[in-house]
Amino acid sequence: MKLEDVNIYDPDLYVKAVPHETFALLRAQEPVFWQELPEGAGYWALLKHADVMAASKDWQTFSAARGGIIIEDQSPQQLAAMRTQLLSMDPPEHIRIRRIVLDAFTPTMIAELEPWLRARAREIMQVAAEKRDCDFVRDLAAELPLQTINQIMAIPEADRLRIVELGDKLIGRTDPEVAARDAAANSATELGAYGFKLANERKGRGGKDLISLMLNAELEGHPLNEVEFAALFVQIAVAGNETSRSLLAGAMLALLENPRAYRELESDFALLPTAIEEMLRWTTPVHYFRRTATRDVELRGKKIREGDRVALHYTSANFDEEVFEEPFRFDIRRDPNPHLAFGWGEHFCLGARLARLEAQVFFEEFFRCFSRAELTGPSRRLRSNLTNSIREIPIRLTPR
Repeated sequence: MKLEDVNIYDPDLYVKAVPHETFALLRAQEPVFWQELPEGAGYWALLKHADVMAASKDWQTFSAARGGIIIEDQSPQQLAAMRTQLLSMDPPEHIRIRRIVLDAFTPTMIAELEPWLRARAREIMQVAAEKRDCDFVRDLAAELPLQTINQIMAIPEADRLRIVELGDKLIGRTDPEVAARDAAANSATELGAYGFKLANERKGRGGKDLISLMLNAELEGHPLNEVEFAALFVQIAVAGNETSRSLLAGAMLALLENPRAYRELESDFALLPTAIEEMLRWTTPVHYFRRTATRDVELRGKKIREGDRVALHYTSANFDEEVFEEPFRFDIRRDPNPHLAFGWGEHFCLGARLARLEAQVFFEEFFRCFSRAELTGPSRRLRSNLTNSIREIPIRLTPR
């Protein structure tokens, strides 16, 4: 492949597999790469681990709020709504809202969730064991994150599947099998309206769920209005479900492709904490987030102008040969493992501790329940250059 043939934007390129060879070429030859867009504009892609870290910490130069977090420019109305999400805020607004949400993700609260998580995981495994032939994504990987985020936000049982359907349409906006772009926009509106409805029902009741805690949040000195609360609810509901689902699904594929690692984890759960870090690096649930340059800056000889779009490519950074020895080897003992799957700097993932616990509990209960797992067909990936999502993994499970 030649540089002039490179295109890391086209969502079609991500359907078969992550374009790791292309990322590796760019890291070696053009680590700050100008990618043309179909409409004629373009953006800078940062492919190196060090550059992604530096830009993540330098929010004064690389703003999440100025243009949002996806490459495509949004309408003024869409951008205004996006800026009410934590992912699209800069300090000091980001810090104030983040502190409110952090109340639901303290180490103590996460630890208190473990017995509940383990009970749910065992139920999920039992249902899958009765089926034996199933879709690992739908029947296993999706279930624990879904039940967890619904538990934290106290979503009524009858509404939980609808929340997932709307979230899937939102993240699948570039996949015609999942949702058209207008359907994705409508899903965001419906999901946000639902969150605001729950907020109105819980106002003044002093609840301990995440929605009740968010009711006390202030943005620029005032309580969250309908649009602001709805956008924050959408982000948490979708991110809390989708990223963990992608982690579990991608990790299982990696284990099935590396049977020695599978057997080692199956026989020694003490390896799981280190293995989960490698699963995070290997799967990297979000390929990139956008930033917008607030001033002219030079990086590796490239002149980034004020207003230019910049993509922080976490997937590429997590396979940087200068940071990870033999990056294309799935190594469950890799240590240290300074991956950027949770981002870096101001926007480091709020749910990182919870995601790690979910993965720990999930795989412990999976190995306890099943003596064998084998693919019964090809997996299917989401058509997306933003999220590293797997739609389907047909699998046959043998209970112990």
